[in-house]
Amino acid sequence: MTQALAPLVAIVGADGSGKSTLSADIAAELGGERPVAQAYLGLGSGDLGQRIKGWPLIGPAVERRIAAKAGRARDKNAKIPGLVTALVIYAFSIRRRRSFGRVLKMRRQGVAVITDRYPQVEVPGYYDGPGLSAAAAGSALVGWLAARERRQYERMAAWLPTLVIRLNITVETAMARQPDHGEALVAQKIATTPLLRFNGAPIADVDANRPYAQVRAEVIALVRKAFGA
Repeated sequence: MTQALAPLVAIVGADGSGKSTLSADIAAELGGERPVAQAYLGLGSGDLGQRIKGWPLIGPAVERRIAAKAGRARDKNAKIPGLVTALVIYAFSIRRRRSFGRVLKMRRQGVAVITDRYPQVEVPGYYDGPGLSAAAAGSALVGWLAARERRQYERMAAWLPTLVIRLNITVETAMARQPDHGEALVAQKIATTPLLRFNGAPIADVDANRPYAQVRAEVIALVRKAFGA
């Protein structure tokens, strides 16, 4: 896209790498120098899962069932388990698209943005990629939803970030910080992190295994440079 916009720095990485803390912290740090906003561009499905777990009696069982179906949608050798599951995944993608629209509006208004996550189309099924493009569609309607969702992700991904900060972390460090996360999926995300190119956007790799103060100092310097400060 060629429209003049305020800069955007996307902070990406696997669970436990510090995306959320860094994006909020640095937006607050730099907000006194120019208009800066922090934005979350994830699905929010993890928060929903935690809320479902908290339902009396049935919560944990319901959450496990939903998680199992979502996992099948990530498997390229499986089929998406039914229209209801496809509709839920599609609804979360609509939520992300709306969040992305709000980010574009802020940038058009001259507000620089630091995002926690960024949509991509290179790796479907997880890691902020289209949720219905990994597993096979089990019906024509699910296939239609998958194609429609993918087009939405392609449109979002066409807006290149000014800079992508890629937080690299080991499985051991990630699990020490987020022990309640599934280790297999975390390991999959860590292996995928260096493969993401975000349509050729500039990328800076940061070692997120170090103490937070060191990571924060490096990321602030990178963001200042991207913002032209």
